[in-house]
Parts: sequence; C-alpha cells; structure tokens
Amino acid sequence: MASAVRTSYPAVSRDRNVTKPESKFTIPPRFVDSQNRNNRFRDVSSASSLQRIRLRHDSPVLRPVVPHRVRVSSNDAQFGSEENEVQAPSFAEFITSERVKVVAMLALALALCNADRVVMSVAIVPLSLSNGWSRSFAGIVQSSFLWGYLVSPIAGGTLVDYYGGKVVMAWGVALWSLATFLTPWAAETSLWALLAMRALLGIAEGVALPCMNNMVARWFPQTERARAVGLAMAGFTLGSAVGLMLSPILMSQGGVFGPFVIFGLSGFLWVLVWLSAASSTPNQNPQISKYELDYISNKGQKSSLVENKPKTAKVIPPFRRLLSKMPTWSIIVANAMHSWGFFVILSWMPIYFNSVYHVDLRQAAWFSAVPWIVMAVMGYVGGLWSDILIRNGTSVTLTRKIMQSIGFVGPGIALVGLVTAKSPAFASAWLTLAVGLKSFSHSGFLVNLQEIAPQYSGVLHGISNTAGTFAAILGTVGAGFFVELVGSFQGFLLLTSLLYILSALFYNVFSTGERVNFDEPIHE
Repeated sequence: MASAVRTSYPAVSRDRNVTKPESKFTIPPRFVDSQNRNNRFRDVSSASSLQRIRLRHDSPVLRPVVPHRVRVSSNDAQFGSEENEVQAPSFAEFITSERVKVVAMLALALALCNADRVVMSVAIVPLSLSNGWSRSFAGIVQSSFLWGYLVSPIAGGTLVDYYGGKVVMAWGVALWSLATFLTPWAAETSLWALLAMRALLGIAEGVALPCMNNMVARWFPQTERARAVGLAMAGFTLGSAVGLMLSPILMSQGGVFGPFVIFGLSGFLWVLVWLSAASSTPNQNPQISKYELDYISNKGQKSSLVENKPKTAKVIPPFRRLLSKMPTWSIIVANAMHSWGFFVILSWMPIYFNSVYHVDLRQAAWFSAVPWIVMAVMGYVGGLWSDILIRNGTSVTLTRKIMQSIGFVGPGIALVGLVTAKSPAFASAWLTLAVGLKSFSHSGFLVNLQEIAPQYSGVLHGISNTAGTFAAILGTVGAGFFVELVGSFQGFLLLTSLLYILSALFYNVFSTGERVNFDEPIHE
C-alpha cells in the first residue's frame, strides 16, 4: 500500500523530496484508482479531493501540498473548466452589481477631482489679464497644483494599501473640496495664499488614483478590471469636459470664482454618500449578494490572488525591490508620459485655441472639452476590448502592449495633424483623435499596475504618479517658457509627439502582464 501512495502523489505535488508517509496512514484503494484516471493538470479538483482526505485522515503529508496547487498565474485567468466555478454574470447582472456601484462612485469622485483642477485652466485667462501675469508666470500658477500632487501619491498609495480605499478616499475628497471652496478667498487675500491653496488641492488629489486602482484590484476579477478602470477613468475625463464647459457659464453668472464654490460644495455632498454606501472590500459590504461575493472570490483566486482585506501590519513597502525590476520602470515611464501629455493638453489647450485661432474664451473651452467626452467613451471601449482579448486566450502581456501602443503611438501621430491644422474645427478634430486614442493606455499601464504587484498596487501607483507629476510640472511650466522663447506652440507639440513614440517603444520592450516576484514578506 505504501508503494501505491508514492505512485499516486506526482499528480498532486511536484516536490521530489516528499517523504514516505507512516505505515499507519493509508489511503483507500478507490481513491488511488480514481486519481490514476484523473487528468494530472486539473489542479482545483485534485486539491479539493486531497482537502477532503486531509480532513478525514489528518495527514501531515498532504497539508503543504494544497496551497501550491490552487495558485494560478495571471495568464491562466481565462481557464474556466473547473466544476465548481461560478458562472459569469450577464450584462444586466454586471451593470446592477455592487462592484459596479462602487466603480460608479469612484468615477464620480474622479470627475470632481478633474473638474476642480481644470477650473483654473479657464480662470487663468481673466486672472492673467486682471493681474498682468505673463505666459510663463501663468504656467507657474497652474503648476502650483502639481507641487502638492508631487508629494502625496506615494504616501496616499501606502495608506490605501494598509487602511483600504473607503477612508483614504473620503479624506482626500473632503480636503480637495475644501481647497477648491476656499480658492476665491485665497485669490483675494494674496498670491501666496492662492498658490498654497492650489498646492493643498494637489496634495489631497494625489490619493485619488491610487485609491481607485486599489479598490478595483479588490472588487473586480482580472477579466473585468480593464472595463472597471475604463468606467472609473471615464468619470475622470468627463470631469475635464464638465469643468471646461461649465466654468465659462458659471463665471458669466457668478463671477470668475463661481465654479470653485459650486464644485467644492459638490465634493462635500459626495463624501456623505460615499461614507454611507461604500466599503473597501467586497466581504465588508453588507449589501452584496452571496452569488456576487462567490464570483469575485472564485475569479480572484484564478488571477493575481489579491487579498480582499487591508493589511494590518505596518510595514514600509520594499521600495528598493520595487524599483529593481524593469517592468516597474516601464510603468513609471508610461505614467510620466501620460501625465506630460495630459497636463499639457488640459492646461494649455484653451489658451492655444484662443491665441492661435483667435476664438473667445467660451468657444476655446468648448473646443478643448469635446476631446475629453470622446476620451470617456473610448476608454470604456478599450477596456471592453482588452477584457475580450484576455477571455479569448490572448496573453495578458500582449494585450497590455497592444493597448499601450494604441494609447501612445496614436496620439503621437494625431498631434502632428494638430500642428498642421488650418482651422479651429480641424484642430479640434485632431485633438479629439489624440485624446480619444490616448484613453487606450488606461487598459495598458494603468491596469498593469494591479498585475505585476497586486499587494503593492497602491504604493506602486503612487511611485509612478510621482514620476508623472515631475513630468507634468516640466511639461506645464516648460510649455510656457518654450512659447515665450520660440514664439510657437507647434514646436512643443511636436516634441510631445516624439516623446509619445519613444515611451511606447520603452513600454513594449520591458513590460509584462505576469506577477513579478518582489520577494515580499508574508503577512499573516
């Protein structure tokens, strides 16, 4: 009987050093026969059988084997032949699920996040005229938001990894809404007060994207994450459109500071709803159904094994190990270029249309807002396509590289068309194409964060966001000085186009969709 035990175990454990069990422990012959007939690669069913036998016989030999058999790599998420797998939800079930409610609230928070920051892109024109600011100094005023945004993403990402997204996001929205609401008072007090309030806005908003990424990793299985990120980032980009379109209207009715008051009060209202309705993880949500919780848990075990609870041990993230891997740097470079292009377009396009095509402020804001609406729609389309590719068997690595290539090479080409446009209508069309294609990168590097280091997705997003903020400051301030020195926006847009192409090449060479081993300590 002992020999029978040895011949039946290779289907379960790859460890050649498994010791022979004591003779007092026996396995029923019917189990040995059934194991010989089973496919050796059906991991979950084998592990389940062994778990039942372990409970029956209390075997010390079987215990260390089971955990190694239920782990599945990120590229195996599409395998669905296990007998106990929860059936995938229909579209109606998906759209009415608790996880979609969570991502909808995140999308609304990101919309407020971007609306609050973009108001200054419109208000800077009358403020510059009334205070006699030069183009370069206007760039400094706009970049003051980024001074605060530079320091908070890493701290915010670390906090959300340990305390969960609900509390950290609530504090972030409350603080940035307060900073937005107090901006009119700061502007009338002194220039330094205005700069300080914009910096506080940046500090508070630095936690938004790490919170979104952390909560998506815990609420959504891998086959739905790109769609979830697409929905959340749709809110982010729609916030730009809403801010750009409503700000001139609100300014005409309530003065230059009207939008700051309205958007600030809206943020306070969001916090009240969020605290009463949201939870950091699915198993903390009292409203979630057993079916949905089983589906998230079942799919989560087949992907990156994200732990659905905030960590309790206060351990400093392994920054040196995180920065020692090239996949980390591929995400850092991609985020830096994403932020460069995003803030250059967000901050300077109203002024670009006003100065190059001589359209008034309200028309310039509308021309600049249309691309963000298209970006919101295209971001979801890219996420849906990405999820379909993975479910149909395309590797996660290849899928992320396809999305990232479209998201960077496309805008690089479209910006060349923007430079050659002779009318504001054609310029807006090229800008819309650039921003719409740019949204595909949300299904590239932005989802990739959750795949290479799911347990550190918040802090890794913070690191890459900090690099992105450096690039955004350089691009926003540099554009103002570049225009003053060269006398043309077109040259700066061509430089941005070249950087897009080079960043896409770097990402395609060094990125991966597999979980990267950062030798993290195990937390009980």
